[in-house]
Amino acid sequence: MITTLAVLKWLHIIAMVYWLGGEWGVFHTSRFVVDRKLSMEERKRHMSTAYIIDIPARTGIILLMPIGLHMGYYWGVQPYGGGYIVAMWALTFAWLGICWAAFFYRETDRGVLLTKIDEKIRFVLIPLILLAAISSLMGHGPFNAGEMQKWFSIKLGLFAGLLIIGLILRFIMREWTTMFRILAEGPNDEVEDRLEQSIRLGRTLAYFYWTGIATVAFFGATKFM
Repeated sequence: MITTLAVLKWLHIIAMVYWLGGEWGVFHTSRFVVDRKLSMEERKRHMSTAYIIDIPARTGIILLMPIGLHMGYYWGVQPYGGGYIVAMWALTFAWLGICWAAFFYRETDRGVLLTKIDEKIRFVLIPLILLAAISSLMGHGPFNAGEMQKWFSIKLGLFAGLLIIGLILRFIMREWTTMFRILAEGPNDEVEDRLEQSIRLGRTLAYFYWTGIATVAFFGATKFM
């Protein structure tokens, strides 16, 4: 018999795979975005490819937390079900709508505005997740952190840290759009240098990102601690 928990586990795995796979794809596509030997049209095509690869990863990131919290209710590590679960999913789909709208309008001022709204949601969410994780590990809730239950709060705390890295990477990709508008007007060495610097930072952060994703997956799979 297929249970709700089994379906949630399946969705959680898919979301994690798209997250990791998408970030890997953007990492390798980015080197063509900054290649000055390529024509501007070809570089823009690679940038567009990076955005297309990135949107499933962004979707996976947004879905991972509500799926995890929903599973946590069934595992007894977080006590909020019923209306809380419904409200959580409603807010998640609203956030997803903003994220996908920003993707569709990515080369316009509207897309930049929607991306900034997406980022502001993370500004609120990241400290809330961190506070909840730390408070729970200290025994003050809101999540249960008894014997062999701490893994849930540890995983959430690590996830919040990954969201911080992801937010920086979002800034970098938003910068691409702005800088490519300037480069479309003609050669500009200063902007080219800034573009290369931002890509170098993003590629360095990617290694920490992948390590963090693997660590979050470890705690989720083993439920260690």
